[in-house]
Amino acid sequence: MATRDHKAFSSFLSQEAVFFSGDKPLRGAQQVADWWKRYYEDPDAPFSWEPEEVEVLDSGTLAMSSGPVRNPKESSSPPSRRSGRLEDTGKWHIIFDKGSRACPPKP
Repeated sequence: MATRDHKAFSSFLSQEAVFFSGDKPLRGAQQVADWWKRYYEDPDAPFSWEPEEVEVLDSGTLAMSSGPVRNPKESSSPPSRRSGRLEDTGKWHIIFDKGSRACPPKP
C-alpha cells in the first residue's frame, strides 16, 4: 500500500482469498484485486496497516496476524486480522482479511 503498487498487492492474494470489504465478502484473488484497485488510484495511501501480533501453526503452513489500520485523517485505529497460507510456490498468500469496528482509545 505504501509504495502504491497494486500489482505487488495482488501477487500476495490466494486464489481462494476471502476479504470482508463492503456489503458482502469478496471471493477470489481477481475479485479482491479489482475491488481494492480503488485504494491505489491516488498518490497517497488512504490507510496503512501493520501486524502487532502473529501466530503460526506448528506446521508453519498457516498464520494469522492482527494489528491496527491507521487512517491519516482519523485518530481511531480499528484492528484488522489477516490469515495467510504458505502455498506450494513457497510464498505466503493472504486467504482471509477482516477488519473490526474502531475501539475507543485506552485511557
